Amino acid sequence: MPDVTVVVVTWNALPWIEECLRSVAGEDVIVVDNGSTDGTVDLVREQFPDVRLIEQDNRGMGGGNNTGMREAVGRYFFLLNSDAWVVGDGLAKLVAFADAQPEAAVVGPRLRNVDGTLQRSVRAEPTLWRISTEYFFIRKLAPRTTLLNPLYVGGFDHGSARESDWLSGAALLVRREAADEVGLFDEDFFMFGEEVDWMTRFRRAGWKVVFYPGAEVVHVGGASHGGGLYIENLRSHLRWFDKHKGPEEAERARILLLVSLRLRALTPRRGHEREGVRFLGSGNAQALLRK
Repeated sequence: MPDVTVVVVTWNALPWIEECLRSVAGEDVIVVDNGSTDGTVDLVREQFPDVRLIEQDNRGMGGGNNTGMREAVGRYFFLLNSDAWVVGDGLAKLVAFADAQPEAAVVGPRLRNVDGTLQRSVRAEPTLWRISTEYFFIRKLAPRTTLLNPLYVGGFDHGSARESDWLSGAALLVRREAADEVGLFDEDFFMFGEEVDWMTRFRRAGWKVVFYPGAEVVHVGGASHGGGLYIENLRSHLRWFDKHKGPEEAERARILLLVSLRLRALTPRRGHEREGVRFLGSGNAQALLRK
């Protein structure tokens, strides 16, 4: 059994997929394609013949990763976005660190932007206050403080290994044993929210989520889903609150988001916000989750 199986979900993943797969050359790699039409499948098949390629209808990030993990044979899953690539021997460092942390279900590396700057990847479990600081722009008053930027843990030191609530899903090393215990991604989260839900479930079951800066991954950001799906992002907030805090809290979250987007939609060139207002104003939280 290999130490790790790399799972990469693709959907129109050019131009980054080649660099992504080259960074994990020699590993056991599964690519799950969610219906690409841009030549991604042909490139993977022709340039990476050792990769196991699975084609399916678009089932979102969680559904794509689940398909790959069900076919994986490693004792760890390494879930890598198609617009991300490992720096040097970062994957081996992640595995070595995880082996020394048997209580860790998830270990995440330090993320870098393409220009080499830090991409902050540590997150806190959602609360109404925390999403308020995002949607009312409160965090912009003091982005490097945890007080006013609690959702993105503005005061977090990305220079040392520490536990966290959850981590950006661009690159995650996941212990198979932990996933066997709590289950895979909840596919009701089509895009966005699937990683915070999963890591909430890990922590509720007694496992840890750990940030480890000794390994690095470059992440483009947004390319793996085209930068769209604004409504799906809003729906994921409601779904998380409904699942983990109950329907009343989900409804409070809907109202909070609706008020914030109504204010933001007053400014020019706010098409996404106006779209969000129409969505959030078209029914209560339970109705929106059934759509």
